[in-house]
Amino acid sequence: MSISAPRGLASSGQKPITEILHPLSAAEEPLSPGPDVTVSGGRDKEVGLTNGTPVETPSPASASVLFNRLQLDDDLDSDGRDPYADTETHDLFVTVDDPKKHVSTMETYITYRVSTKTTRIEFDLPDYSVRRRYQDFDWLRTKLEDSQPTHLIPPLPEKFVMKGVVDRFSEEFVETRMKALDKFLKRVADHPVLSFNPHLNAFLSAKDLNKRQGLALLSKVGESVKNVAGGYKLRVRPPEFCAMGEYLDTFNQKLGTIDRIAQRILKEQSEYLTELREYGTVYASWAGSEEELQRPLEGVAGCVTTCCGALEDMSENMGQDFLPVLREYILYIESMKNVLRKRDQSQAEYEGRLEAAVLRKQEDRTPIPAEVEKCQDKMECFNADLKADWERWQSNKRQDFKQLLTGMADKNVTHYEKCQAAWESLITLLQDKQTEDKTSETN
Repeated sequence: MSISAPRGLASSGQKPITEILHPLSAAEEPLSPGPDVTVSGGRDKEVGLTNGTPVETPSPASASVLFNRLQLDDDLDSDGRDPYADTETHDLFVTVDDPKKHVSTMETYITYRVSTKTTRIEFDLPDYSVRRRYQDFDWLRTKLEDSQPTHLIPPLPEKFVMKGVVDRFSEEFVETRMKALDKFLKRVADHPVLSFNPHLNAFLSAKDLNKRQGLALLSKVGESVKNVAGGYKLRVRPPEFCAMGEYLDTFNQKLGTIDRIAQRILKEQSEYLTELREYGTVYASWAGSEEELQRPLEGVAGCVTTCCGALEDMSENMGQDFLPVLREYILYIESMKNVLRKRDQSQAEYEGRLEAAVLRKQEDRTPIPAEVEKCQDKMECFNADLKADWERWQSNKRQDFKQLLTGMADKNVTHYEKCQAAWESLITLLQDKQTEDKTSETN
């Protein structure tokens, strides 16, 4: 889907942001940066026997093979690809890792290492490594939203958590947040316009962010739209943007339902796991007082232990991989709706100014002022950028959910394979015990 910018305006992906002055950009001075600064190849096929010994079990075609086929289908389907995939140059690579806890007399917080490798001339060095905390990422997103109002800004993980429910300094929470921050920064770095924003440059390279600079300034487009369109009702939203809004409402409802059910499933799995562990312990204790049944009872205890481990792995995958992706896209929907509202405000501003100019022209034959034409340029630029980002978002969404659902299927297959292998080994054990008993009776 190719989109051209009207009246000589640059649209997404055509020029670096440093070479153009976007008509909706905030009038801020660019921040100057400081001078310093494994996916496994296959599924684990080992399962535990009743005595704890791992055993190889035959496996049907792994769901990972299906995922590879899906990727091949995506490569062959050129129509569904990102419209800028062929024009983008991957010359900016970012990583968020190595969380560290900091304790002071005033507060306790976590910082993350942000590593950058680049060949862009906007950076003084090819490599940077800085430490950032969550509020720094929040600052970056706010600056991107203010200076690039026509673009979809990827969401951050939610800042606040319920006290007493989630420990925000726990290893699991910090790990999940770190992955979400890494995904946010990678999405920004891969964007053909956002990745050239000077605030991103400062975030990646400056040792100390001057976050107060420009915070009091509002985006010019935001001010003008609020002032002019505040009391104006939008006439008709174009059909393509109506379709976007309807899709987002439906998608949000579906994701919300899946999220709620998945949360309940995870809670029930946790309760079941507690009961299952206690269940296995009873058999292990019983085996100590029944010499004749010791081996079968120990076998049952071993099977239950294997099933506990398999269920724990599947639940961990749901909590750390499945649910965060759902939550990210629920937040993505809110971000997209926000951009749609800004687009509508831009259209309302243009229609309001045009209507006023037409009335003046009818009364005293005053020519339509240039500001009306400028408002039309802003609106058309909004339309072009939003359509481009929508296509990019849809492409990313398809890929993310294919990977998510394939991973979920793979984890479920692994879980049931381990449980099946454990109980089958118990049947073999019981049959051998029965043969031994018959032999001893015959002798």
